[in-house]
Amino acid sequence: MSSPIELRARALHCLLENDPGAKVEAVAETAAAWRGGECALEPAAVLQPQGAIPGRPAKPDLVPPLSVGRRSMATVEGRAMLIHALAHIEFNAVNLALDALWRFPDLPLEYYIDWLRVAAEEATHFAMLAAHLETLGYRYGDFPAHDSLWEMVDKTTEDVLARMALVPRTLEARGLDAIPPLRAKLAQAGDRDAAAILDIILRDEIGHVEIGNRWYNYLCQQRGLEPRATYAELAMRYKAPTPRGPFNIQARQQAGFTEAELRALQGEMI
Repeated sequence: MSSPIELRARALHCLLENDPGAKVEAVAETAAAWRGGECALEPAAVLQPQGAIPGRPAKPDLVPPLSVGRRSMATVEGRAMLIHALAHIEFNAVNLALDALWRFPDLPLEYYIDWLRVAAEEATHFAMLAAHLETLGYRYGDFPAHDSLWEMVDKTTEDVLARMALVPRTLEARGLDAIPPLRAKLAQAGDRDAAAILDIILRDEIGHVEIGNRWYNYLCQQRGLEPRATYAELAMRYKAPTPRGPFNIQARQQAGFTEAELRALQGEMI
């Protein structure tokens, strides 16, 4: 009997996949294989990627954030541009979850299970948005996109503490603040299906940011570091964007931000 394929190796295989549809399918198969006991986990395994990270299609063209274009909700194209931008964020989020899963060795089992869950949910989000985009007459890749989320992933390849601090609990946490007003715009424009997708995404993203918060605090404890001071130092070192309000305080509370952190955020907004 052949030995089961190692989970982190499967995550790396998914990450290297260029085709979005094939990536979504591979992530779903990996999650199912883990649930079915068909994956081993070797936290200490040394893995070497055989290709460029992340795997992605030739389109969309990647441009600076200010060059992405304006999105008027008054037109189908404008709504499609917004859905496309959200789909691109979710595609990057699939890749960042897979990268967190394969790249960092010697962590507790629960860490890898958490990031497998994130990868599977982000893949579902991308698939829903890509399918909705097609109902508007467009496909993923039809509009340019920016790559700010992945740029921070790339900066933090050497330290899982920096990754947890600056990707899930900084950049992804911005989504908790951004989704409700975007949902309202889409609903006002009559796109109830898109609004319903954003409801699902917000629900799941609270859990994803909570995972980042939990593992950030775990790693700080393991290293004997004070979380708030360490976060400030990491944000400065890696030039992380400063969070800007208005903030979704309820969602951030559910995602594990402390009252002291939330007071500091609101204080910066005043």
